[in-house]
Amino acid sequence: MRKRKPLNRCLDGVQPATARKAAPVSQEKATQELKVNGDVAASNETAVPEEGRNYWLLKAEPDSRFENGVDVKFSIDDLAAKKEPEPWDGIRAYAARNNLRAMKKGELAFFYHSNCKEPGIVGTMEIVREHSPDLSAHDPKAPYYDPKSKPDDPKWSVVHVKFRSKFAASIGLKELREMGGPGKPLENMQMLKQSRLSVSRVNPAEWEYLIGVAEERASAT
Repeated sequence: MRKRKPLNRCLDGVQPATARKAAPVSQEKATQELKVNGDVAASNETAVPEEGRNYWLLKAEPDSRFENGVDVKFSIDDLAAKKEPEPWDGIRAYAARNNLRAMKKGELAFFYHSNCKEPGIVGTMEIVREHSPDLSAHDPKAPYYDPKSKPDDPKWSVVHVKFRSKFAASIGLKELREMGGPGKPLENMQMLKQSRLSVSRVNPAEWEYLIGVAEERASAT
């Protein structure tokens, strides 16, 4: 997404493929409210047993790109530096939003660097708060302001995540495509079939396979 024009949108013609951004003031306020009212925010966030766990892949842009005057870059190192749960906001495509809404507390996701020189999976994170309204959509100064989304009828959602791990070596897009050939382990991976989708599902077999690839590389270094 970095070097594409902002008009390149994700699936429904609304969202860039990696519309992850730094939280504007309104979303920071929302995060603070979640911290203060943790009992309310956690009411739908019972940790998912491992056998019923879903897995995910979320894209973000590690290089600078400005949207509505705001730099939307966000890397895995930025996430690792966070001391509090980070809102994954700015999602403006319905398919991606629906995936956000399906996430449960305790589920894991790959962090994918997108729209950069070497795109690929660079680490993992955990969903620590389930979906709530993305208030950045109502902020005219936010990168992905949506005047059609109203506070009393919000269209978009946000989840909160925390850093889990950074891979010793990334798993690049070219490699992922090779692993996704006919009869190969990632043949049906949603991210490869819907390449512009910024939030996608990863099935358990795909997750285990890719974690195994990352662990093999770590042991070889």
